[in-house]
Formats: sequence, structure tokens, C-alpha cells
Amino acid sequence: MSKQAPLTLERMRSDIAAILGESPDELYNDDNLLDWGLDSMRIFNLSVEWNKTGLELRFADLAETPTLDGWWQQVQRQQGGA
Repeated sequence: MSKQAPLTLERMRSDIAAILGESPDELYNDDNLLDWGLDSMRIFNLSVEWNKTGLELRFADLAETPTLDGWWQQVQRQQGGA
């Protein structure tokens, strides 16, 4: 299986919005995604999908900082952008 293109903040926002049935425009970077109804199974499913890009996002790390900003910081560290 070939690696997908690097994960972007826009794709993350879009994927989260899709799984919640919301518009990406409604999600702000500092929103607590648990307040939006994102549960552990959905977080796990997102991490599995995003890890197909070659990342190693762990569920525990995502659950610890359930904001788009927090997750994007983890992605940037792994992609060498921070």
C-alpha cells in the first residue's frame, strides 16, 4: 500500500466535520472537539485514516488534546514542519 499525500490542516478539518455531519466552516482550531460530539470511536477512526499518510498518531495523544490546533501540532512535529 502506497503512502498518501501529507496530511493538511484543511483535510483534518474537513474529515472531522464530515464525521460530525457539520460544515468545516463551523469548526474553529481551538474548539474542544468533544463538545462537538466527537467520541473515542470517531477519534480512533480518524487516527487510523490519517495514519495512512505515514503518520503515527496515537489515540491517547489525540484524546489528550481534543482540538484541531492540538492535533495539527502533533502532525507538524511528525511531518517535520514544527
